[in-house]
Amino acid sequence: MAEETPKISVVIPVYNEVRTIGQVLDRVLHCGFEVEIIVVDDASTDGTREFLRTFEHPRVKVLYHAKNRGKGAALRLGFAAASNPYVFVQDADLEYDPKDYARVIEPLLDGRADMVYGSRFLGGPHRVLFFWHYLGNRLITLVSNMISDLNLSDMETGMKAFLRERLMEIKLSANRFTFEPEITSKAARARWRIYEVPISYSGRTYEEGKKIGWRDAVSALFAILYYRFLD
Repeated sequence: MAEETPKISVVIPVYNEVRTIGQVLDRVLHCGFEVEIIVVDDASTDGTREFLRTFEHPRVKVLYHAKNRGKGAALRLGFAAASNPYVFVQDADLEYDPKDYARVIEPLLDGRADMVYGSRFLGGPHRVLFFWHYLGNRLITLVSNMISDLNLSDMETGMKAFLRERLMEIKLSANRFTFEPEITSKAARARWRIYEVPISYSGRTYEEGKKIGWRDAVSALFAILYYRFLD
């Protein structure tokens, strides 16, 4: 008897990605799993919202923010709408490849993990880009590891997957890119079983639409301390 295809929910927060959102949706729909997609438009102004209003597919649900609130707020709305046992985070650009879902989901399927990080630094193919951006990521991950007593290689990765039942146990509050240190800190405190697997990464330049910058790195460092000692 053939094994049943796992059912996954993929939450895609999107802000001003009209050039890529259509390709991302197509790739996720053809990821090889029985998938529901929850797109949360964070008050885009570049035509993304108009594209999503005309996009129709039975496995795609689109939710909208009336004003820009940030990635974390968009993810909370998407998580609340997810109904399948395994929940993935997928960025709306083309930096992360849904083909890697098969690798990321393995520790969830076999019962080893509650949460899986798709690491850009464990040997998967990646586009060679910014040294200082890479160094910043490693520094933020190092500080996070020191505070949370984990040994992650890539805390800031945009590809994460969860058991839905565990995800629903944690109260999240971060509105912007500080979602990453918040979920890591709270998962560590809750003693989740956390795994990492290597994934591919096609990073883009700022000219191509990359949004995260040094101010977000500073915010992440403060967030690591806040969610460990003050939240």
